[in-house]
Amino acid sequence: MRGEVLHYDEDQGFGFITGADGNRYTFTRENLRRQTAMAKGTTVEFQPGGGQARDVFSIAAQAASPAAGTIPAPAQAGPAPTAVASPAQHFGRTSEPSEPTDLWSYFWGGVTRNYFNFAGRARRKEYWGYCLFWTIALLVIVGIGVFTDAEIGNFDNAEVPAMTVGLFGLFLLATFLPSLGMIVRRLHDLGLTGWLCLLLLIPTFGSLIILVFALIPTQGRENQWGPVPAGVRI
Repeated sequence: MRGEVLHYDEDQGFGFITGADGNRYTFTRENLRRQTAMAKGTTVEFQPGGGQARDVFSIAAQAASPAAGTIPAPAQAGPAPTAVASPAQHFGRTSEPSEPTDLWSYFWGGVTRNYFNFAGRARRKEYWGYCLFWTIALLVIVGIGVFTDAEIGNFDNAEVPAMTVGLFGLFLLATFLPSLGMIVRRLHDLGLTGWLCLLLLIPTFGSLIILVFALIPTQGRENQWGPVPAGVRI
């Protein structure tokens, strides 16, 4: 797949690519086919998979080093044809976002392609969109558990509502990693280290501090964790 480098930190060996499909992919130094500089805006080819770009190489570098034994084709007379730029090659401060920016898409992306994602940034809208649908899903799960326990008579027998407790626990376990990743990426969006999520271990006050961070607007510039998220006007 063809894409464009949004950010690459040579010291940390980590960067981001926007693919021609409109999705954003992470890559590391180990994913580069050659140890070449990857400046912002470099057009590359890569193999996508699980939100990560592999076998990344610069198209310009590839064209500049033809295989041994080959004879370059003669130059054709006349002006070069104008290349048609793909949607992923257009970037601007007021351009249309290359990713869905509605609340449901943020939640669905959080529990699918970003399930194990602790890198990059999450804008304020993404964080609260995830929290909204996470809460709705939790209420539905608990409602199913309460209805089931009522039907089988667990409440009448003064027993532990096993279905309610079980479904509640499974839901929290299943969404623990994507929820933690969302908090880490929200902290990155403010230019803060993700390790601040450990504040959640402090009873009451830790959660309040994280809540305050979640309310702060996006840092309106590129930082060490990536470019400004799609859909943010700066």
